[in-house]
Amino acid sequence: MSIKKKARRIDLDTEENIYHLKVKSQDTFDAWVSKLRHHRLYRQNEIVRSPRDASFHMFPSTSTTESSPAANIPVPEGKVPQNNFLWQSPIPCSTSLPATCTTGQSKVVAWLQDSEEMDKCAEDLSKCQSNLIELSKLLHNLEMLQRTQSAPNFIDMQVPLSASMSPIRLHASNPNLYADVEFQNPPSHVTDALEFASDYTKLQEEFCLLAQKVHSLLKSAYNTIAIEKEKMKQMVSEQDYGIQNTQIARLRQSLSQALNHNSELRSRLNRIHSESVISDQVVSVNIIASPDEVSNEGRLSMSESVSEFFDAQEVLLSASSSENEASDDESYISDVSDNISEDNTSVADNVSRQILNGELLGGVFRTGRRTSLPAPSPDTSNINLWNILRNNIGKDLSKVSMPVELNEPLNTLQHLCEELEYSELLDKAAETDDPHERMALIAAFAVSGYAATYYRAGSKPFNPVLGETYECIREDKGFRFFSEQVSHHPPISACHCESKNFVFWQDVRWKNKFWGKSMEILPFGTVNVTLPKYGDCYVWNKVTTCIHNILSGRRWIEHYGEITIRNTKNSVSTCKMTFIKGNYWSSNVNEIHGVVMDQEGKVVHRLFGKWHDALYCGDAPAAKCIWRPGSMPTNYELYYGFTRFAIELNDLDPVMKEFLPKTDARFRPDQRLLEEGNVDAASAEKQRIEELQRTRRKYLEDNHIDYTPKYFRKVVDTHNKETWVSNDTYWELRKDPGFSKVELPTLW
Repeated sequence: MSIKKKARRIDLDTEENIYHLKVKSQDTFDAWVSKLRHHRLYRQNEIVRSPRDASFHMFPSTSTTESSPAANIPVPEGKVPQNNFLWQSPIPCSTSLPATCTTGQSKVVAWLQDSEEMDKCAEDLSKCQSNLIELSKLLHNLEMLQRTQSAPNFIDMQVPLSASMSPIRLHASNPNLYADVEFQNPPSHVTDALEFASDYTKLQEEFCLLAQKVHSLLKSAYNTIAIEKEKMKQMVSEQDYGIQNTQIARLRQSLSQALNHNSELRSRLNRIHSESVISDQVVSVNIIASPDEVSNEGRLSMSESVSEFFDAQEVLLSASSSENEASDDESYISDVSDNISEDNTSVADNVSRQILNGELLGGVFRTGRRTSLPAPSPDTSNINLWNILRNNIGKDLSKVSMPVELNEPLNTLQHLCEELEYSELLDKAAETDDPHERMALIAAFAVSGYAATYYRAGSKPFNPVLGETYECIREDKGFRFFSEQVSHHPPISACHCESKNFVFWQDVRWKNKFWGKSMEILPFGTVNVTLPKYGDCYVWNKVTTCIHNILSGRRWIEHYGEITIRNTKNSVSTCKMTFIKGNYWSSNVNEIHGVVMDQEGKVVHRLFGKWHDALYCGDAPAAKCIWRPGSMPTNYELYYGFTRFAIELNDLDPVMKEFLPKTDARFRPDQRLLEEGNVDAASAEKQRIEELQRTRRKYLEDNHIDYTPKYFRKVVDTHNKETWVSNDTYWELRKDPGFSKVELPTLW
């Protein structure tokens, strides 16, 4: 719970939901705060007193003078309900153990037979059973005494008062109730009342003492069972450890054999491609003179060659990684070069030169992209996040420096590129004449950008420093991308991507809010896509992201809110997609629903699915799958949960190294060191880079200099909102290797 006194706002993080209470009057606000604090204090006391069973109470244990709830249970007259209190011990005694047991149970049986603690527990439970029977008898006697006509009504009883009377307590359960009784020749009805009061008080006291004893025994038995349960679990796990090791060894051996077999098949496939197709394709390729003339015709994508074998009802557009290319090892280049004559050598050199200059070619794609990271993610179990975050509840975390171990070896600029993992959906939309089907594919692309986050709740991207850049040329996908950090406070990242079929750009501003148990990421800005063939320009917003269980438990990520996709050039088709807010165990977790509507608001297509799994168009069960994410790489959970596409993003090709600007994120040392598993060095570099950025910022402020981004410019849209778009200089400047003619800042 966090409180904003000036704004009269209360923020409550209950793991599954975050509540923001805005109170109009100061009195009501104070009352809410008081009640919530008392409730929290009450719960804390419960947990301290009995951590294991704070939510469960058999009998009251705070006061011996309070009447037990059991007194309200109706009991048939003249009958003691002993059966209601019979206790069947859940712990088998040694005599009840089976004579023969399996090997897996032998240690457990021996432990049960030899455990003195369990014998004591069984004895305690047996005493509890006897005490409960006694309690039922006392309760019966109390009720019988209350039913008798002679039993006084102590509250209404009028007793004569005189100066010679002394105070005597009449009711044990109410210490404030007393009367003055005259000892000299008291009336007979007063004497009877005192006798009955004395009997009633004794019974009550006996009942409370016995109930306390039962509660103590039950608590002792419960704790004993909990401790012994842990011992039993440990014994069983030790016994099964050897069996598990054998099974793991066999699985590893089978996996190794499968990988070797797969490698042989891939090698054969590469030779077939290089001998029958690729040599001719490289020789006959047309060199593009201008970077504006982008072509991806004749691309040799494995996804295209096998797509015809999929069921026609399921249109899978998930070919997004080097696994879908004809080759991903160095033998591909040697096989091709063996088949090219000397006359064509200059053509091949020209092709390589064009790629290095940032130009996209049809029929040619890079090889050798990596398929794994150099080192697994570090252990973060020793980091106490509460010490870092406790003073920042309800605040923006973008200004809070986090330990480098909590990062993943990618930054936000690269995350923007990761949203293009399924750019094939845009290519498909650019070839679809029906405007409503085009809109459905644009919606699928908007959803696909969230799929990579499903396994990434355990880490955060690096925050780019002001002026940092990133570029990505994907000949296999037919696009080229660049991004830049254009503002530091507030943090704004801008990107631009182009291909023959589409242009994609966006600028993202976000706020990170920590609420005590979860963190919300609130994005601002819009995503834009144009399809030149149809003159369409699609614009949409992003939804809220929430990471749950920040401090303890299994972290999981959730996206919720509504995306509205509009075509700013016409109103023929619009789309609304809703990301359902659920909880980790609910059946509707990660669900999305949407509709594509015509200009009159009539639903043309219905969309549904889960953002991490698939998106369907139509009505079940005849709906068509229009997108499904690709499979995850081996051991992805050990490597930050990265997809194949994400693994490739920070790969620094030695050939491309001299062509990139020194501000490219792949040159950032702290990020590279973390990727290589050198956490201590990465932490030191991160602190040094942050200090450099503070120094540069202070210099700009002291000299009243406004920072100007290199590759983006600020414009105001039709809604009077500021946005950042490309100034069309990046690829032109890149023609000089390393941006040699551009004055670049020293960022690290």
